[in-house]
Amino acid sequence: MNGRLIGLTGLYCAGKNHVADIFREKGFTTLDVDKLGHTVIETEQAAIVERFGGDIMESGRINRRLLGEKVFGKPTELTALEAIVHPRVNTFIEDWIERNKNCVVNAALLHKTSILPRLDAIIVVKAPLFIRLIRAKCRDRLSWFSIVNRFKSQNFSFAIEFLYKNAENKKTTYIIYNIGREPEKQIDKIIEKLNLTSGM
Repeated sequence: MNGRLIGLTGLYCAGKNHVADIFREKGFTTLDVDKLGHTVIETEQAAIVERFGGDIMESGRINRRLLGEKVFGKPTELTALEAIVHPRVNTFIEDWIERNKNCVVNAALLHKTSILPRLDAIIVVKAPLFIRLIRAKCRDRLSWFSIVNRFKSQNFSFAIEFLYKNAENKKTTYIIYNIGREPEKQIDKIIEKLNLTSGM
């Protein structure tokens, strides 16, 4: 890889995908690790079905909602799923990084990826709770009960602590508040501070 390696993370519906899109529009290479995880679930279908049962299958494919019900709120089951999925995800991320310049890795579980020690900087996307609730309702069309449970399930304070304590060196961390047109202005400042040039 040539250039810098940036980690992008944030709470559910804070808008990290929007921030990643802005980086992409400015010519940077971005990787959506959450979507990658969905792909890996398909490639590792046999192992996942063997561990969690055939009742998670629907029309010949794993139904992620049904799989989610198997692991939600169950640390042992979630750990078992991560043991299947994360190694393949990490391998893909590492390969992708080597082929690109000035990489922005967009991952909700950034603190669980193998690239954490290599990051030059971390960007954490934030938004007010009310805005996140509305975004979640409009985007995912879940019940309010399900949305609140998702919010509660994210122990973000632990994630941030992990980012600081488990990186080999203390990383420069930037906070982007995703409200209106503020993200683009903040991204321009981060690009300037890191002396970044786009991949264009």
